[in-house]
Amino acid sequence: MKEIIAVIRMNKVSATKKALVEVGVAGFTAIKVMGRGRLVEDLSIIAERRKTLLALSKEDDPKTEKMVVQFLDGTRLFPRRLFTILAHDEDVAKIVDTIIQVNRTDNKVGDGKIFVLPVIDAIRVRTGETGDSAV
Repeated sequence: MKEIIAVIRMNKVSATKKALVEVGVAGFTAIKVMGRGRLVEDLSIIAERRKTLLALSKEDDPKTEKMVVQFLDGTRLFPRRLFTILAHDEDVAKIVDTIIQVNRTDNKVGDGKIFVLPVIDAIRVRTGETGDSAV
């Protein structure tokens, strides 16, 4: 038995939920979280992103400039969704592949993270079932 934790972009939540149901995931929990990943160190990507983000604003706005700088220097946290899924060992690869397919973009950064952890036991509160039958 494994726990799959996936941190994804907010705009991918609906597609992720739908895909998980389609591959047979019995249940999952989704929580709003704030966070950020590893900083981009490639100066050319940073310069390109800064230019693109500033071009999206309508005018020279100090607030927009500040937000872009915070985005690029690592001081700003971003809204994300954290999915927690309990899965039988034989279903883990299928679930992880599904999450990757739905959430991968061409942005080169920020597509999310997936963690797979062992679960010692699970207990269904209503029936008292334990182990795999509780999942």
